[in-house]
Amino acid sequence: MKYKLGDFVRFVDEKLEGYVTQIMDEQMIGVTVEDDFEIPVLASKVTYVHGHNEVVHTDDDILVPITTIAPADFKTKGVHVAVVPDAKANGLVHLYIVNETSYQLLASVVTEQQKAFKGEFAGAVDAHGAAKVYSAKLSDLQLWPKLHFQALFHTKQNQPLPEPLNVAEQFKAKDFSGAKKMVPVIKQQGWMIQIDEPELIIDAQKLKEAFFKPSETKPEITKPDAEIDLHIEKLRDDYQFLSSSEILAIQLDTFKKKLDAAVVHNMTEITFIHGTGNGILKHELHKLLSKNQKVQTFLDARKEKFGYGATLVMLK
Repeated sequence: MKYKLGDFVRFVDEKLEGYVTQIMDEQMIGVTVEDDFEIPVLASKVTYVHGHNEVVHTDDDILVPITTIAPADFKTKGVHVAVVPDAKANGLVHLYIVNETSYQLLASVVTEQQKAFKGEFAGAVDAHGAAKVYSAKLSDLQLWPKLHFQALFHTKQNQPLPEPLNVAEQFKAKDFSGAKKMVPVIKQQGWMIQIDEPELIIDAQKLKEAFFKPSETKPEITKPDAEIDLHIEKLRDDYQFLSSSEILAIQLDTFKKKLDAAVVHNMTEITFIHGTGNGILKHELHKLLSKNQKVQTFLDARKEKFGYGATLVMLK
């Protein structure tokens, strides 16, 4: 297969162009065009658009040249895998090795799927640099292979030689449950997973002492806003990975906590924005509200502002 995920291609027989967002087999690829619709097409029926949005880096996507580090500032920890959404191809993400250490990494990335192994990347990642090593569709997370990251640490300076890095990662939705943040070197928003973390050592004595500590004071309950938006994209950054049942559970849990907090703070009313959609969330909210002894009544919130997508709750 001469194409890879993220390539910009043009259809031979149609006036269409877009990004490669799926490699189906040796003959078929999926191309996502301007309206975010993915079209399956024979690889022979598209042509690569050379020079489109290309960014030229020295030494094949390896960023930031080697610099001499003062011994006192030499950093020995900080090897990450960064998962960064593609700025153009919707749903596509790129995996980078981000090296925040002062060592140069001699790195290898191999995928494993159904006992079949495939080398994806081999090269150097400079100190405080990064290299793109793999691309995949975010919606296919459950189909991603296991990725093996191996690296040797190299420096010309007088520094201890760390053990080679050998880590296998099978990414899951929980790895992306936190908020995205700015990825160093790449300067784009993404998720970062550190792969050179030291092994967790459990202190048995401290663990024993923890059992005999008095219960800590419960944290103060924060007063909720007057309007609570229950749309899942407002609640979780990893909503793309969640099933419909998981989304509903998260929305209902947020609803219950915010309603309880409103009661604690003696609020007289609170509005929950649930949208229209298929009506399931609204139905579940109304069912819970009808059984809550602290609720005086509930009704559709101001239609001129919310349409039929919000419920106003009046509290006793």
